[in-house]
Amino acid sequence: MAEDFRRKREDFVCKNCGARVQGTGYTDHCPRCLWSRHVDVNPGDRKAICKGMMEPVSVESEKGGYVITFRCVKCGYKKRNVASPDDNFELILELVEKGKRE
Repeated sequence: MAEDFRRKREDFVCKNCGARVQGTGYTDHCPRCLWSRHVDVNPGDRKAICKGMMEPVSVESEKGGYVITFRCVKCGYKKRNVASPDDNFELILELVEKGKRE
């Protein structure tokens, strides 16, 4: 984790699908639709100015799990985050299949 990581448990309502999400301090995206928001410069600091929506664009299998790549629809910033066990596995598989077709 980044040296400046700040674990902060925050519940939120997803700006993409409206789901109520209970944060764990590591929650950085909606487990129902997988969308996120561009809010951090360093994980947990909430210092990003953009605040754009982060679209899940691809998924890779890594170390026995999945890593989701997100792209900000406002500024184009990309970040990768580990998928959570609570994430919508059907959507993860759709992103894996999409990557195979591209």
